[in-house]
Amino acid sequence: MTFEPRILGILCHWCSYSASDSAAQAKRPLPPNLRTLRVLCTGRVDPPLVVKALRQGADGVLVCGCHPGDCHYISGNCKALGRFTLLQRLLTDLGLEPGRLRLEWISAQESERYVEVAREMTETVRALGPLTWPDAPDRQEGARG
Repeated sequence: MTFEPRILGILCHWCSYSASDSAAQAKRPLPPNLRTLRVLCTGRVDPPLVVKALRQGADGVLVCGCHPGDCHYISGNCKALGRFTLLQRLLTDLGLEPGRLRLEWISAQESERYVEVAREMTETVRALGPLTWPDAPDRQEGARG
């Protein structure tokens, strides 16, 4: 049986979510294992949200936002890039493969590119296999998170 990864796509409301919506309206096939979370700005994506998604069953997280210089909130995507860089380093230090987390700039007019990135992310995570975490207190039975 082929492993089908669970991927969380965190998309900027103003650009990337519109690209995703346009792709769906144009009936461009998206990977069925990609679940979307719309946020007002990728600058609002806190690293603990990404870690929580991975700890609760996502095998990968794709964050998509406006191109630099086109952010509705001026510099939100620059903040996202800084957080992404630190988060990537943290996850690598924890033993996770870098391919499980991806940041892309996708405008509302780039629905075909969004589909391509979603497929690439799915294939990358599929090749990595299921995400397994070492036992940690918040994964043990009865622990509160």
